Amino acid sequence: MEALLAPVETVAAFPLPELAVAVPSEEAVDEVLGEDWAFVYRNRWHLLGGAAVTVALTATSLLLGFLAGFPAGAIETYGSGYSRSLVRKLGVLLRGTPILVIMIYAFFVLPIGIVVGPVVAVLEGLDSLLAPTPLAVPAVGEAFVAATIALGLRSAAYQSQIFRGALASVGEGQMRAARSVGMSRLGAIRHVIVPQALRRSVPGFQNEFTIVLKDTSIAFAIGLGELLKRSNDLFTQQTTAVLEIILAASLIYFVLTFGTNRGLDYASERYAIPGEGT
Repeated sequence: MEALLAPVETVAAFPLPELAVAVPSEEAVDEVLGEDWAFVYRNRWHLLGGAAVTVALTATSLLLGFLAGFPAGAIETYGSGYSRSLVRKLGVLLRGTPILVIMIYAFFVLPIGIVVGPVVAVLEGLDSLLAPTPLAVPAVGEAFVAATIALGLRSAAYQSQIFRGALASVGEGQMRAARSVGMSRLGAIRHVIVPQALRRSVPGFQNEFTIVLKDTSIAFAIGLGELLKRSNDLFTQQTTAVLEIILAASLIYFVLTFGTNRGLDYASERYAIPGEGT
């Protein structure tokens, strides 16, 4: 028994050294970076928090745009006269209206509170489910919901044209072949046309993602604390750091855009229709 305990005592006699992480002092940061860049460095988490809001707003807006834009594109391609005419007129209206006007209308005119209530209830339910984990569901305010509705509906107007073109690009022979083996028109669209159209729509979707990401800065007008709003809050505190703050925000926008576009490039190549583009 003593022989078994001996190795434990030997290990205890040589404790592992504690790992120390060196954190530079504010004076050292000021000396290396300069006063203005040091101000940006000290407020980096404030900017990154705004970047997180920007990413979340982009994701929710694109999702809403897809959920509304894909059916709209399908109606424009395969719908009847009245439904096609209505969708086209709504699309022209949304594409022809400045996004700032749509966002202000959504925030000050639409009854956003009716939408926020169910959304908050769902998020609180998710938060209770995730409570034992490090994950936390962020709070959602009226400004975020209004910005999502504005950007999502405007994105839907453009995505409908992306998907309309993708659906129309699939040859009519595909539909005839599907019908010849007994598929209904709806079944042929669902199982033959749509899978090809979705793959062909990725390049156009890349451009729409970039537009929506940059347009999230318009939410500054309704007080949403996204990246541009938080940048403005910082350079009102230290006016000499305007250039540095704008450069830091621009770098964050570039990283988000470049990284996502490279990811979509990979998805486009990975799921490309065999034989196309060669």
